Amino acid sequence: MNTQTLVAQAYSAFNRRDIDGTLALMSENVSWPKASEGGRVVGKQDIRAYWTRQWAEFDPYVEVLQIIDREAGKADVKVHQLVKNLKGDVLSDTELWHVYTIANGLIEGMDIKEGESNSDQGPSAAFPGHNRAK
Repeated sequence: MNTQTLVAQAYSAFNRRDIDGTLALMSENVSWPKASEGGRVVGKQDIRAYWTRQWAEFDPYVEVLQIIDREAGKADVKVHQLVKNLKGDVLSDTELWHVYTIANGLIEGMDIKEGESNSDQGPSAAFPGHNRAK
């Protein structure tokens, strides 16, 4: 599967809340940012636990706007991310870049690029006012 298809399938499954479908596109030791909490998780089971917590508090929807294949298994993905609370109130409506590492046809990692830096120290700006570390 090419990068365009892999990325499109991953976002589609995420937006449907299909955890198994999304995780099937990832390596066992995938590294993922905890956008709503700060920090990172490694491995499919930790991503499952993180998304389960996230979806109990937020309703994120992420639309792919552009995919740029880079060398060495990297891909930059410009996204439109809409985050609502569970009552339907918009918390954030932003465009940002997700930077993927892909190997052997699977997602190995993702980073969020906000402004000029990649950061997973704190919550993403897409989750305003949510500063709990877990």
